[in-house]
Amino acid sequence: MEFMKELGLEGVLSGTYAGEWISAEGRDKLVSFSPASGEAIGTILQTNEEDYERVLKSSTEAWKKWRMTPAPIRGLVIRDLADELRKFKEPLGKLVSLEMGKIYQEGLGEVQEMIDICDFAVGLSRQLYGKTMPSERPEHRIQEQWHPLGTIGIITAFNFPVAVYAWNAALAAVCGDAMIWKPSSKAPLCAVAVQNIVNRVAKRHDCQGVFNLIIGKGSTVGERLLQDKRVPLISFTGSVPMGRHVGEAVGARLGRTILELGGNNAVVVMEDADIDNAVNSVFFGAVGTSGQRCTSTRRVLIHKDVKDEFISKLVSKYQHVRIGDPLDPHTVMGPLVDEQAIIAFERAIDEVKKAGGKILYAGERIEGKGSFVKPCIAEVENHYKIVQEETFAPLLYIIEVNSIDDAIEKHNDVPQGLSSSIFTRNFHYAEKFVSPEGSDCGMANVNLGTSGAEIGGAFGGEKETGGGRESGSDAWKLYMRRLTSAINYGSEFVLAQGIKFGEDD
Repeated sequence: MEFMKELGLEGVLSGTYAGEWISAEGRDKLVSFSPASGEAIGTILQTNEEDYERVLKSSTEAWKKWRMTPAPIRGLVIRDLADELRKFKEPLGKLVSLEMGKIYQEGLGEVQEMIDICDFAVGLSRQLYGKTMPSERPEHRIQEQWHPLGTIGIITAFNFPVAVYAWNAALAAVCGDAMIWKPSSKAPLCAVAVQNIVNRVAKRHDCQGVFNLIIGKGSTVGERLLQDKRVPLISFTGSVPMGRHVGEAVGARLGRTILELGGNNAVVVMEDADIDNAVNSVFFGAVGTSGQRCTSTRRVLIHKDVKDEFISKLVSKYQHVRIGDPLDPHTVMGPLVDEQAIIAFERAIDEVKKAGGKILYAGERIEGKGSFVKPCIAEVENHYKIVQEETFAPLLYIIEVNSIDDAIEKHNDVPQGLSSSIFTRNFHYAEKFVSPEGSDCGMANVNLGTSGAEIGGAFGGEKETGGGRESGSDAWKLYMRRLTSAINYGSEFVLAQGIKFGEDD
C-alpha cells in the first residue's frame, strides 16, 4: 500500500532503535496481521537481550546531554515533531486503521491526539515551575526545582498504538528524559512508523538516542525493562493482571510506575436526561473502537422511568451499525483485534446468559475473513461476576436504577475506576455525581460520555485502574524529580526549630 511506503515500512524491518536502527539479522520474526482481513501486512525482527543493552547504553549517553539542554530548546524539538506528525497524519491514521482495526476517522483522531499533546508540551517547556518558600531562619530561603528523571520505559497497548506513546514521550522529552518504548506486539508497524517520523526530527536537532524503540517478547526484553534499576520510571498501559505484575516488579526495586489499567466505565442516565444526547454518547462509547478503549462504555445505569425509551432508541442505532473494512469511510465499527478477543467476547455473553441476564441485541461472531462481531446489548444486574469484570469488546450492560443514590452506589460497586458520566438537567444530581460522595473514578463527566478525553486534563483512574495520570494538567511532575534547596545568603550559622548546638550558655 502506498501509505506504508510513505511511512518507510518496506521489506523486513528492524524492531530496535538505539540512536540508529540496529541490524537485526538472525533475530526472531514478528509478523503483523490486519484484523480486518487476517492477512500478513509486515514483518519485524525483534529485539533480543544483547540489543536491549545497546539501547539502554545509547539512551543513557543521550540523556546526559539532553538533561542539560534548556527546557525551551527541548520544546522546540517537540514543536517540530508536531509539525512532522501533521505532514504524516493521513498515512499514519490509515496505518492505525489497517493494523489495529479502528475506523479511519478514529485513526486520524489518534494522530491528532499526538499533535495536540506535542503542542501542549511545547508550552509546558516554559512552565516547569518550582516554588520559593519563606524560611524561619533569617537570611535564608527555600526553593524547589524540578530536574530530569533519567531514561524512562514506555509500555503501550494495542488499542491506542500511537497516541499513548506520544502522551508520555512529548512530556518526558520536554522534562529532559530519554526514553525506551516497548509497544504492543499486536501493533509493531505503527511503532516503527512513528519512530521513523521521530528520527527525522531527532536528526535535525542532533538528539538521536533520546527516543528509542524495542519490539520484542514481554518475557525477554519486557521483563528486562521492568527489572532494570537504570530505568527509574515505567509507564504501563494494559490489563489489570499485567499492571499488577508491573507494579510489583518495579516496586520491588523501588522504581516509579504510571499505571493505566482497565476500566468498567458507566453512564448514569437520570429521569430528566436528554435521552437523544445520552443515546448518541453511549452509542459512541460502546461501539467506537469496537469497544476496545479503556474508556469504552461498559455499563448504562438507567433510571426506570426512561429505561424503555432509552433501550428502544439505542437498539435502533445498533441495528444500523455499518460493520466492515475500517478504511472504508462508511464503516462505523471495525474488527476486534484478533481471535482471542472474539473468544473473550463470546465467553462473556455466555456468562451473562448463565447468570440470568437478557440479551437485547445481537452479540455474535460474523463469519468470514477478519475478526468481526456484532455488538451486544444485555440487561443485567450489577452484581453479576461477569459485569464486575472488564470485557474488552462491544458488550454493553443495561442496569436499572431508581434514584441518584442507587445509581451512584451501583456505579461505584465495581473494582475499576477510570471514566464515568451522568446525563441530567438537575443541578443537584450533576454536582453530587462529581462531589466526594459521587463517582469514585479518575474522570467524571456531565452530559457527555465516558470516551473521548481531551489532552488538557490529566488522564487516569483509581482503584484497579492503577492511579496513574498521563497527558495534561500537572502530569509532567511524574517524569521529573523534585529537588528542595535551603539557601543561606547570610554569614551566620543558624539551625531550624531554634536549636542551639555547641554554643556556650
